Amino acid sequence: MIESLINFFITSSIILFGIALILTLFRLVKGPTTADRVVAFDTASAILMSTVGVLSVVFGTFSFLDSILLIAIISFVSTVSISRFIEGGHVFNANNKRNR
Repeated sequence: MIESLINFFITSSIILFGIALILTLFRLVKGPTTADRVVAFDTASAILMSTVGVLSVVFGTFSFLDSILLIAIISFVSTVSISRFIEGGHVFNANNKRNR
């Protein structure tokens, strides 16, 4: 009884994550502004991390948790750099003492 309920919830969560990822990728491609695309990319990475977490439970291993951490780090760095580019047109600060 419990195992069939767990299998139902795992299967339904993977299906829902797939549908959410397809809708988010549609917004990522079609997004009217760059800010919409950045938010869609951040959402897609969160959905991908959740999917990998569910697959880690399905396969009963902890080895996928390292990949979740890697996806989170890459997503954070890319979101911050793209946001800085949108805000000022440059990613790195050129006003430090070494460049004078």
